[in-house]
Amino acid sequence: MPRDRLVTLNALTDQGVVPVFYHPDPEVCAGVIQACANGGAKCIEFTNRGDFAADVFREVTRHFAKVDPTVIMGVGSIVDAPTAGVYLAHGANFVVGPVLNAEVARLCNRRMIPYSPGCATPSEISTAHELGCEIVKLFPGSTVGGPEFVKAVLGPMPWTKIMPTGGVDATEASLKPWFDAGIVACGMGSNLVTKALLEAGDYAGIEQRVRETVELIRRLRG
Repeated sequence: MPRDRLVTLNALTDQGVVPVFYHPDPEVCAGVIQACANGGAKCIEFTNRGDFAADVFREVTRHFAKVDPTVIMGVGSIVDAPTAGVYLAHGANFVVGPVLNAEVARLCNRRMIPYSPGCATPSEISTAHELGCEIVKLFPGSTVGGPEFVKAVLGPMPWTKIMPTGGVDATEASLKPWFDAGIVACGMGSNLVTKALLEAGDYAGIEQRVRETVELIRRLRG
């Protein structure tokens, strides 16, 4: 599995959209994640939701270590360092959280693993930079100011790399304002891997939707 910080960051930025996904069944997870990877989104954020989520993650990372090592598994919804440590031991290549936690940042830096903390103010973003975070997660994206917030932050802090999650849809009308504002990527959950596709077990449909979204973002970037 890729454990190179720069490889992970470059892959995440290149694909432009990070599928955010969790399911309690490892087989379903493997099917969805493979579909996302086939569609051009090899960096996947597995959310730490529910009991035994770390066990599911371990099964899935072991699976891809054997069948498709190009898949870059990350973990989301991390709010403390002990939980982050469990997922790093299970092969997580990047860590994402809804909040900024200095202990998580130090842990990830010690292991040279990218950490994208949830930030909602310029001060939080600046603190994240001090803690060594290359990409900050704007969360919740649509309610903290949307694309206009991104533009405002990048004015005095042009070195900032922002990845909004929440309120981003897989449409040109939604994505264009964000990328025009200067984001480097976005996180997308059920707006990408929809409930209908998931319930139907339509992995080909998921792959196609991801591919179309990755290609749309590439076109929007020019």
